[in-house]
Amino acid sequence: MGKDLTGKELGNGIVQRKDGLYCARFNDRFGKQKTIYDKNIKSLRAKLIKAQYEDSERLSIVDENYTLDEWFEKWLSAYKKNTVREGTLTLYKKQYRLYVSKIIGMVPISKISKLQVSLLIGDLIKSGVGWSTQNAVKILLTDIFDKALMDNFIRSNPAKGVKIAKKSNDDRRVLTKDEQLEFLECSAGTFYHNLFDVAVNTGLRPGELCALTWDDVDLEKKYISVNKTLLYQKNEGDEQKTFHFGETKTESSVRLVPINIYCEKALKKQFVQKKNVEGKSKKTTEFPDLLFTTKFNTPISAHLFDNAIIRIINEINLSRGIDNEFEHFSAHTFRHTFATRCIESNVNIKTLQTYLGHSSLQTTMLYLHTTDDHKFAEMELLENELDKLYDGNNEKSELQFENALKKDKKIVPIHKAM
Repeated sequence: MGKDLTGKELGNGIVQRKDGLYCARFNDRFGKQKTIYDKNIKSLRAKLIKAQYEDSERLSIVDENYTLDEWFEKWLSAYKKNTVREGTLTLYKKQYRLYVSKIIGMVPISKISKLQVSLLIGDLIKSGVGWSTQNAVKILLTDIFDKALMDNFIRSNPAKGVKIAKKSNDDRRVLTKDEQLEFLECSAGTFYHNLFDVAVNTGLRPGELCALTWDDVDLEKKYISVNKTLLYQKNEGDEQKTFHFGETKTESSVRLVPINIYCEKALKKQFVQKKNVEGKSKKTTEFPDLLFTTKFNTPISAHLFDNAIIRIINEINLSRGIDNEFEHFSAHTFRHTFATRCIESNVNIKTLQTYLGHSSLQTTMLYLHTTDDHKFAEMELLENELDKLYDGNNEKSELQFENALKKDKKIVPIHKAM
């Protein structure tokens, strides 16, 4: 039993120090000794009762001073290091460093509010960060806080319920058949034409495409073996960004993609082009076996891929009016375009899933786009089937309508009004 300075009993675990301050101690459910101070004995007892109640109801937290930066490192080590691929780990670190750490990284994780997370997302919008990155940061924070909640570092998840603005256009860019033909016709004869042609005929991710070696191509069995990806990033131990071979995005991404006749032709042309590049290039490279390279036999980055596309689009727009310019797109558009051509050709959705290397059918569904031309073509197919169903009733209705027009002069015939 503790005592005050006059020798009066204060209760178990409560004492009064020489400076007059009252002190109460108890061991919490984590095995840690908690100490509470107050100048007033009644106030101290109230604090003690509250702290013990929160501990018994599992409302207390491990460490109120543990910062988000500290928890992020623990989260990576405990929950991600052995469960996700190296490229994904690098992406998590990059997103956290760029968009989270400098804003709330030093704040105790138990003190972070939903308002702070909402303001963080709002700052991303103001700084021009794209919707995909906003969403990725929100997903990242939600998982970080979920694990912190599970491990008793916070009482609730401040990222839950935080809204981000809806995408201004849910339909990602897809080339129509005419656009696809025009782009490839314009790029014909240019250095990266074969790259574009294989991309739009296989649906490979840009990193998968740029990681291909000739050993991955089997012209006899007519397939491409997708088993790696090419990354341009700064890994641990690197002084700066550099190229790395990495694992594919998911286990389902390791796959065999069939080669059609147009893809086969482009691959053969690229094989010849690669040999010419090797013969002319004086530079040594860490990746000599890459099928698709720059003119200097060096790897192709995502930035270079996109710039090569932009050059072709700019060439197309030289002969177009300002109000009819060819809309810009990224390398990933070829993947969406391939998926759309497959759907238009009635390729089974499960088969398309294997082509694209998606782990779930739900992800493949996000790639289902319908161009306006295809919409009208499909409606014509419906009309043909309905003609069989109605068996001439439509012609009878048209005749009745024409007769009604003749009898009622107030009705203006449609063909005359137009």
